[in-house]
Amino acid sequence: MERNEKVVDILNDLIRINHDRIVGYEKGIEELKDGDADLKTLFNRYIQESKQYAGELTHEVNRLGGTPSDGTTNSGKIYRVWMDLKAVVAGHDRKTVLENCEFGEDAAQKAYDLALNNEDAHYEAPLRDIIVRQKAQLKVGHDEVKRLRDMYKASH
Repeated sequence: MERNEKVVDILNDLIRINHDRIVGYEKGIEELKDGDADLKTLFNRYIQESKQYAGELTHEVNRLGGTPSDGTTNSGKIYRVWMDLKAVVAGHDRKTVLENCEFGEDAAQKAYDLALNNEDAHYEAPLRDIIVRQKAQLKVGHDEVKRLRDMYKASH
């Protein structure tokens, strides 16, 4: 049973990082100007993606007999405070929003890396597959945000 508790703890961390991602992109949408409809569409897709991932992970926590997390991480709260402060200082421009979102995507990648490389966690193959698939999809999001930020920087 202790093995399950460790896996449940890790899955709950991943649920929280997905909740952070949802809140971060909601905040990003609020910061964008009307001319940034492309980013609003993209961010809404990422919000839906993270809701799906959190739902999948919640199902696994329940299956393992754990209690799924419904909150966000402390680092996520710190990230949002930092994002708020930076927006006040730098203004609400596209580059700032993309930089903040990339910061959040980096945090998500780190959380998934920690989950996959935790030597104390012994995942059943289907569960490991879920985590690997989610990490890969999140990496696509990370790379897209980074690409858009770099394109914006190059054009200004």
